[in-house]
Amino acid sequence: MIETINLKKQYGTFEAVKDISLTVSPGEIYGFIGPNGAGKTTTISIMGGILAPGSGTVRICGIDMTDEPEAAKRKIGFIPDRPYLYEKLTAIEFLKFTADLYHMKTPFADKAEGLLDLFSLKPWGHHLIESFSHGMKQRLIMVGALLHDPEVLIIDEPMVGLDPSGQKMVKGLFRDLADKGATIFMSTHTLSVAQEVCDRVGVIHEGKLIATGTTEDLQLQTGAAQSDLEEVFFRLTREAEAPAAQHL
Repeated sequence: MIETINLKKQYGTFEAVKDISLTVSPGEIYGFIGPNGAGKTTTISIMGGILAPGSGTVRICGIDMTDEPEAAKRKIGFIPDRPYLYEKLTAIEFLKFTADLYHMKTPFADKAEGLLDLFSLKPWGHHLIESFSHGMKQRLIMVGALLHDPEVLIIDEPMVGLDPSGQKMVKGLFRDLADKGATIFMSTHTLSVAQEVCDRVGVIHEGKLIATGTTEDLQLQTGAAQSDLEEVFFRLTREAEAPAAQHL
């Protein structure tokens, strides 16, 4: 459902993404973790068609993002880490605009109302977005991403701005969507969320994918069989930094 092959992105002389290749299967939740500046958001933006890669290939449901960007993007629900919205629209107007972009065939009103209700936004459907809190805007972005029943969800920091009840609901929703066949690729700084929700995890460090597998796979790789994902993460990133330190 998601495939990247030798993905690279460079800004001037800085290599933000270095030769990343990975695959994510139908019904899988794949967590993408790494330190600040590791290349998570750049990779996710390329997958979502927001950024063009310097080189390499992204395929969504077998569709090449470079050759057929519109067809690939129609398969995706993209949730950025910051809710960029036109705040002079109401929530319903924003969702109608989103539905038109995706040429939705299902009845718009019932779907929009059901999702607004699920995300506790139904009473605010006809309010201007500028009156929303950050958390409400983040929930509205999620509603927009789910509106067209995407086969693939690409999410950058899904829990940002959500209160504990919202986080619990979103984690349950992601698991339910995956159980129904959707593919979810999500970055997160919250390692406990990755460990709780994700089927597999990829660790990115300085633009490179340094490890991927289940939590158990990574525990075995690092010799941290009884440790949580946080300790595994620290061991992997320390090991990745060690060869560079030897050359200083």
